[in-house]
Amino acid sequence: MVRTPESPAPPRITPPDLPPVLEPSTPARSIDLIAASLEVTGTVDLAYATLEQCTVRADAEAVDLTGATVLDVEMSGARIASLRLRDAGVRRLRITGGRIGTLDLSGARVSELDLRDVRIDYLNLGAAKATDVEISGCAIRTIDMPQAELTRVRFTATSSDEVDPRGMRAKDLDLRGLDAMAYIDANSLRGATLTSFQVQQLAPAFAAGLGIRVKD
Repeated sequence: MVRTPESPAPPRITPPDLPPVLEPSTPARSIDLIAASLEVTGTVDLAYATLEQCTVRADAEAVDLTGATVLDVEMSGARIASLRLRDAGVRRLRITGGRIGTLDLSGARVSELDLRDVRIDYLNLGAAKATDVEISGCAIRTIDMPQAELTRVRFTATSSDEVDPRGMRAKDLDLRGLDAMAYIDANSLRGATLTSFQVQQLAPAFAAGLGIRVKD
C-alpha cells in the first residue's frame, strides 16, 4: 500500500546551531558577527548585518535588521518595541518569551522560524516567503499575511484578535491551534487547515464572500 503524506505536513524545525563559547560584541550597521553574544538597549542599527551562530538579549526601543542575514540565532526574553526584519534572510531563528510591539518580517525569506511564548502586538508577514514556521504559546494581537507565501506553518495554543490573509498563498498551513477572533477575507484561507468548529465560526464570512445571504 502506498502511504499518503501527512497533511498538513508539520514544520521541520531544528534548534539554532550555537557554539559552546560566544564572544560579547557590539552591534553596528552592516557588521559581520559570528559566534557572538549581543546585549542591546535603546535604538540599534543592524541593518544589512550578518548574524551567524549568535544570541541576542534586548531591552530596546528598536532593533533594525532590515536586509540582514540571520543564521542560527537565538533571542530569549526580549523586550523590543519594534523588531524590523524587513527583506531579511532568516534561517533557524528562535525567539522565546518576552514582549515585542511590532515584529516586521515583510518581504523576508524565512526558513525555520520558531516563536514560543512571545507576546506580540503586530506580526507582519506581508509578502514574506516563509517555510517551516512554528508559532506556539503566543498571544498576537494582529497578524498580517497579505501576499505571503507560507509552507509548513503551524500555530499551536496561540491567540489573535485579527488575521489578514488577503492574497496569501499557503501549503500545509495549520491554523487549528490559532484562536482568532476575526479573519479579514476568510475566503483567502485556501491551503489552510481548520477545525470543524473554526469552520462553523467562519461560515457567515464564507457565505458573504460567495455572495450568499443567510436568513432564518
